[in-house]
Amino acid sequence: MFRKNTNTLTLSLLMAALSGCAKEAPLPLRFGLLPDSDSLPFMVAKAEGLFEAQGLSVELVQFTSPVERDAAFQAGAVDGVISDLIAAALATQGGFDVRVTSVTDGRYGIVSAPGGSAELNSLKGKAVGLSSNTIIQYLVDTAIERAGMARGDIERMAVPKIPVRMELLVGGQVAAAGLPEPFLTVAQQRGAALIASCEEYKLDAAIVLFDKKALDAKAGAITKLYKAYWQAAQKINANPDAYRDFLVHEAKFPAETRDAFVFVSYRKPVLPALQNVEAALAWMRGNGLLTADLEAKSLLDDRALRGW
Repeated sequence: MFRKNTNTLTLSLLMAALSGCAKEAPLPLRFGLLPDSDSLPFMVAKAEGLFEAQGLSVELVQFTSPVERDAAFQAGAVDGVISDLIAAALATQGGFDVRVTSVTDGRYGIVSAPGGSAELNSLKGKAVGLSSNTIIQYLVDTAIERAGMARGDIERMAVPKIPVRMELLVGGQVAAAGLPEPFLTVAQQRGAALIASCEEYKLDAAIVLFDKKALDAKAGAITKLYKAYWQAAQKINANPDAYRDFLVHEAKFPAETRDAFVFVSYRKPVLPALQNVEAALAWMRGNGLLTADLEAKSLLDDRALRGW
């Protein structure tokens, strides 16, 4: 009888221990990406086991357009996404409870079709391919305005899928296009001329966006996600040339970007500056995109970045 009770007690303790371990395991994360330079540290973290080293289960879900990304995010198919301030504000206005948790470091710009001028003023009366109501349109409008042109001086052609937009550009079907990396590099490799880039205007509008329910439930896991991201970013910063093959074989960038791609210098994750959020919201109001009484600070949440 004593041995039977001892065995029962041992089994109970083992099951309790296993149950405790299961409770301590971080919740899985599904994170959405677009094929651009903002995404590289997340891809490197996944490929090199940095998420696993943090005890995380992370699934990276790749999209080909902001429209696909936003639809999946708003449907709850992913917990968080690489996005932009415009998409964040539109989601909030639409009744979705989301939070900006950091900026990201990507590169996007405006390029002219092969043989075209590299001057913004040359675009008057011509079609410019872009994704509507996104960071790309925000850049195009900012560049046009600062060049002294009216927004109506160009024809905005909405082309949501980035690869299609680039092909229209290199085929001369639009005079210019707003593109993120790696398509910005590919277009230049195929004869396009750089007209303007995000670095010139310091918009800092590319961000990471999480559903608030996911942030509430998985804040600890999201902090670990950022830790792995920063480890990967530091590795890229320290030796970017070591990741040129990664661009093509793992990140699936076009082969012609391997040697031509210029890596950005990734920053430790921080929230966007309040004035940059306010500037993006002001642009949206000026374009009739934002009618809700939305305060910039209400979009921001620093919980995932505290204490490290």
